This record gives sequence, structure tokens and C-alpha cells, in this order.
Amino acid sequence: MTMIRPFLMFQGGVAAAAIELYVAAFDGAVLSSVPHADPGQGIQLAELVIKGEHVLVSDSAVDHAFDFTPSTSLFVDCDDREELERLTETLGAGGRTYMPLGAYGFSTAFAWVGDRFGVSWQLNLA
Repeated sequence: MTMIRPFLMFQGGVAAAAIELYVAAFDGAVLSSVPHADPGQGIQLAELVIKGEHVLVSDSAVDHAFDFTPSTSLFVDCDDREELERLTETLGAGGRTYMPLGAYGFSTAFAWVGDRFGVSWQLNLA
């Protein structure tokens, strides 16, 4: 069966910290995690389950001239306002706010933040 899964590639060995943030924020789970042979290079590949979706995470063993961009983001439909506010605060801490939590024409409650690792999150009250 063909599957499409988000793949988050980090640089600088920060994948483990990002995984910790995401699992805590979403009450998620780590299905598997394999370190690079050189421990200084971090996580070779991990698979998480976040809100029922499988997400792959890795620390790149090669330095790249690119990183995450807000134009690609993870869109999360939140179950209630409390979850939306909590995720906005948790994921946005130490990162960036692209659109503050508010009512917009397409949503009664929406926020768009970039976490401290550069991953972009669009958080919507479903």
C-alpha cells in the first residue's frame, strides 16, 4: 500500500529534543528510533505517531544549505479551544508567530507558529 508520511529532517543533532517536544505536546508515541552509528550525529531515523498520523524524523548526517520553511507546515485540527491554546503556546515557545491566535475568515480560531526547531504548525479549531 502506498503511504505518504511527513518526514522532518533536522540538522545539528536536535531531532531527539524535537521528538521530546512533539510527543509531550500531542501525547504522542515513538514507535521506533535508531541512532546514527556516530552518536554525535543524533537520530538516524525515528517514527512517531502524532494525533494518529505517522511522522518520520531524522538528523541529517550531511550539512545542507537549506532548512525548514514556513511554506510547508503541519496542519493540525484541534479538538477544542483549550487544546488549540495549549499547542499554540507549547509549540510557539522559543519560535516564531506567523499568525497570532485569532478569528480569521476561514476559521473562528486559528494560529500559525514556527517551533524553536523551525518546523511550521498551522493550528485550527475544527
